[in-house]
Amino acid sequence: MKKMIFQSFKWIFIVSKRFSRVDRNGRSAVTSFLATLGIAFGVMTLIVVMSVMNGFQMSFIDSILELSSYHIRIEDFPEEMESSLIQKLNESKQIVSYTPFYEAQALVTGKKGGATSVLIRALNQSVYEQDPGFKKEMQFISGSFDFSKKNSIVLGASLARNLGVHLGDSVNLMVMSGGSDVNLFSNDRIFTVSGIFTSGYQEINNSYAFVNLDAAKEYFGSSAKKYWGLKLKNYNSYGHSLAFLRKAFPMAKIEAWSYYNKTFFGTLRIEKDMLKLLVGLIFIVVAINIYNGMRRLVFERRNEIAILSALGGKKWEIKSIFITRGLLTGLIGSISGVILGLLISMNTDHVFNAVAKVMYFFQYIITAITNPQNLMYVAENSTYSLYASIPARIFPGEVFAISLFGILAPLFASWAASKNVLKMTVSEVLHNE
Repeated sequence: MKKMIFQSFKWIFIVSKRFSRVDRNGRSAVTSFLATLGIAFGVMTLIVVMSVMNGFQMSFIDSILELSSYHIRIEDFPEEMESSLIQKLNESKQIVSYTPFYEAQALVTGKKGGATSVLIRALNQSVYEQDPGFKKEMQFISGSFDFSKKNSIVLGASLARNLGVHLGDSVNLMVMSGGSDVNLFSNDRIFTVSGIFTSGYQEINNSYAFVNLDAAKEYFGSSAKKYWGLKLKNYNSYGHSLAFLRKAFPMAKIEAWSYYNKTFFGTLRIEKDMLKLLVGLIFIVVAINIYNGMRRLVFERRNEIAILSALGGKKWEIKSIFITRGLLTGLIGSISGVILGLLISMNTDHVFNAVAKVMYFFQYIITAITNPQNLMYVAENSTYSLYASIPARIFPGEVFAISLFGILAPLFASWAASKNVLKMTVSEVLHNE
């Protein structure tokens, strides 16, 4: 049985290959070449676009998860039960780090005199070394995450610029939210800038400041809410850890990162899905072209098809001859597209810089011919430099899905075109001849 199946596939492949050789110089060959080129171009484009989009979006998401929302956040946890919480967190193999923190809103004044709204987060200084994700996303322009001196504060780069302060300057937390025992207005909350950082998310650079836990105890008030921020091995696989903690501590509010910034994350997801849809239209156009080309090929080969049927070829075997051509088109196109897409994605900086130089060259030549007095205004497009600075991120799952879609599109088109492959009988063929 296995031998018969192997023999069937063997002659299907031989006949399909023979048809390809015969059609090498005809319209079918051109259609097949353009279809393969279209699949390769579509796969390459989609991989590059998704990789750049991933790099662009993940720079935001990583900064938000590592510096702001954490992977899981616990609120309203009873202080007398913190020892049992720490024990449970240490038992979990999915939780890699955890830290307590406080938050408060404040209006901060600096050298410029104007007040700027700031979110003050109080952390233990050790979190900078114990949490690799936190350390990676917090890139220091000057100073460090240093709370060795009393009333030290670390500011986002844009926030420091808006306040007009530098390393070693003082800022005043003039208006501050907090517990019931906190003075709303005060001129005594003076902090010294010990570090200025930048991250991948501008909102954090604009409005985030970090202080020590001791400062929170002194200035936030005794009734300030305490939070616990948890980091997981894989932030996308938070379901088990979330269920585990909620079952162990039903009295606390425990939420994952997807709960926070829902609108922002939802917008990024929609943006990416729409981009996939638009670029995916390439595959639909290619599939339609393959379908039309394959129908023409079936019509051109109607005599051979009828003869093969008369010689004992089964209907599914004859259909498989044309489906095989579609499969090979998809395989060659997808493999070529994946290779090109990965090469470009791993060298986006060189590609965008090269494109910028080419565009500049043509713009210079055209301006020199048509309007030479404006040559002094011709310059490289800075937008390409911005694109080049975005680190592309390649997700294997997305590459596999794109390549699979590139294979299935021509395969389905070939199958649809070969459905009516045996409409003519041998007698009709001989009669026409």
